[in-house]
Amino acid sequence: MSATQHVTIVGGGVGGLTLARVLHTKGIAATVYELDGSATARDQGGILDMHVESGQRALQEAGLFAQFRELARDEADHMRLFDRTGTVRYEDAPGGENKGRPEIDRSALKRILIDSLPPEAIRWGAKVVEVTPTSITLADGERIETELIVGADGAWSKVRPLLSDATPSYCGMSFVEAHLPDVDSRFPEAAELVGPGSMYGFGDGKGIIAQRNGDGRIRLYIALVAEENWAASTVDANDPAGTRARLLDFFADWAPNMRGLIADADDHFVPRPIYQLPVGHEWARVAGVTLIGDAAHLMSPFAGEGANLAMLDGAELATAIADHDDLDTALAAYETAMFPRSADAAKESADNLAFSFAPDAPQGMLDQIAEWHAQNTD
Repeated sequence: MSATQHVTIVGGGVGGLTLARVLHTKGIAATVYELDGSATARDQGGILDMHVESGQRALQEAGLFAQFRELARDEADHMRLFDRTGTVRYEDAPGGENKGRPEIDRSALKRILIDSLPPEAIRWGAKVVEVTPTSITLADGERIETELIVGADGAWSKVRPLLSDATPSYCGMSFVEAHLPDVDSRFPEAAELVGPGSMYGFGDGKGIIAQRNGDGRIRLYIALVAEENWAASTVDANDPAGTRARLLDFFADWAPNMRGLIADADDHFVPRPIYQLPVGHEWARVAGVTLIGDAAHLMSPFAGEGANLAMLDGAELATAIADHDDLDTALAAYETAMFPRSADAAKESADNLAFSFAPDAPQGMLDQIAEWHAQNTD
């Protein structure tokens, strides 16, 4: 039985919320300090496919699997893979390659987790400006002493420097995010192209990735292997027409239907350079401090593991805390299991990114699919 009285969690993403929820089920108090002013303060991101061995397992541990199933969309695991000519190179039916990995909007998943916690468990609008091994300080000057600090605060974690001098590096590829609202009524051709799930188009170091969200819109990621400032220099919030024209120029030799996704997108373009921590990022044990999720193992989204690993981290850390009388032993047990697991996922992510944007793309993804079929054929 844990001797831990209270856990301080910096960051209210799905990992931090899962940690707080599983601790709550085990009778251990936790407070999440989240910079956002509320659960709806900003767009929460796209859809997430919940993996059986990680995200779904964490939801089971949290006692929230039934709520997840009510909102998950099995049909959204449908996937189409195109080359730049608009030719479909691979398609799986819903419940095909990703069978058992239903999708859920990130906003819906966060709402399930938030609603499962007592209101006082989350401090909204709490900007952490200083962290020591035994305390955090908020922007308003409040100082909170604590026996355990968990950094669940993402890529640019304020907690990570207590454990590691590693900082995120640019992975060589950037997104520009955009949206097509009410696609079934306003953009039926785009709706048909993307289908009920996701589509991926790759070629010549570029990509067009689109996913159907539960609110009737398509979330679009326009991807390019480019310098770190490419996305920021391409997007001008005061000139969406110019931004759109520049993006279309980058894809001038792509199929009209795929370029149409860019042409039909709304005027809100968001630059998103992609960063990563070193594959196999670890740290020496420091009393009273640990990390989960992107704070521990930031990687590109090309393995689909980010949210899943963050939630599994949260669930396993909570279980380790509950199962050990000594906090340092609990943290060591958690980290010993987490390090190799996250290293494997980070390598997969880096490998997938490389072949997705290789000169012969999407051949690398097709080869991976073929290998998966060979390994799973009875």
